[in-house]
Order: sequence, then structure tokens, then C-alpha cells
Amino acid sequence: MKRVLLAVLVLGLLIAAWFAVAPSLATYLMIERPLVHADAMIVLSGSSVYNERAFRAAELYKQGVSPKIFLTNDGVRAGWSESQKTNPRYVDLAQWDLISLGVPADAITILPGEVSGTESEALVLATEIKQRPLSSVLIVTSAYHSRRALWTFEKAFAGKGVTLGIEHAPLGDLNPKPSNWWHNRLGWKLVGAEYFKAVGYWLFY
Repeated sequence: MKRVLLAVLVLGLLIAAWFAVAPSLATYLMIERPLVHADAMIVLSGSSVYNERAFRAAELYKQGVSPKIFLTNDGVRAGWSESQKTNPRYVDLAQWDLISLGVPADAITILPGEVSGTESEALVLATEIKQRPLSSVLIVTSAYHSRRALWTFEKAFAGKGVTLGIEHAPLGDLNPKPSNWWHNRLGWKLVGAEYFKAVGYWLFY
């Protein structure tokens, strides 16, 4: 009987500890480093979350933060578009969103090649900057991706004399809040999986 009570007590303490720590796990992933002005912004690929990133970039553009926006292409295509008669690439959808939100088409550049992750995006931008020098870049991504994104770009641009900033899209309907992210599968995908990715980047990048 004592063992059962001890097990229940330990379980209760573990549950209480989880409820105390879990929100902080999500909050820790979110980081911002605003720039008053940047030579360019880079909107990271995000497939299903492309629109929240594009919307945030358009807001920053209209605030005069940066005159130029880079997009990366992850090669993923969305569902069938009846108007376009094709399955458009998410990068094209992001470009169309930016234009519809008031960003001039000539202010948007889709970086060449396909990217396979955050590290790949950082390297593609580094190649672009070799050809078109920039002194500052503002990264735009989703909230729970922001800390790893900044860490990855900082490593790729170490010693290159480029000032990096980062802004993330606000938490919305597609992003579970820190207080209850573990209640559904999406939360584990956005928050839980982000820690596994961070460990992988730390070990191999």
C-alpha cells in the first residue's frame, strides 16, 4: 500500500512539475531581435505557415524597416489552384501574398535553388550576399522556429560583418499558445519537435 501511495505521490509531483515547466519550454523557443533598419529581410520557407510569415514581412516592409525581401524556395507545392490550373509552389504563394499586401513586386526576390532546411536557407543567403553585399539582414519566421533560426544564421554568418535581426509572426490560430501547447498533436509538432531539431543542429551543424 505504501508503494502505491509513493507512486501516486511521485506521479503527482511529476505532473505538477510538467505543468510548471511546459509553458516555459514553448516561451524559450521564441526570440526577437528587431532592427530599426535592415538592408534586406529574408522570409524563411514554411509551407503551411507561409502566410503568417509573409504577413509579418509585409507589415515590416510598410513600416519602412527594409526595402527588399528575399524568399527561399523549399520546393514544396500546395494543393490544386483552379485559377492557376496548377499546384503552385508555396514560395509563389508567399510572393503573391506579399504583393497583395502592398509590397511591390520588384522589392521581392526569390533566391535561386531549393532549400532543405534552415541551414540551407542560411547558406543560400550567404551565397547571395557574396554577389550583392549587405550589411544587415532581418530574418522573418514563425514564433517557435525563431531561436533555432537565429542561432543557425549567426553560425553561418560568423565573421562576415553582417548584422542579423529576427522578428517572428505573432501566435495565432495555427500556433498553440505556450500555456497549452502539449494538448494537441500540432503543439508537439511545433514545440516538441523543435527541441529534437535543435539537438540535431547542435550536434551536426
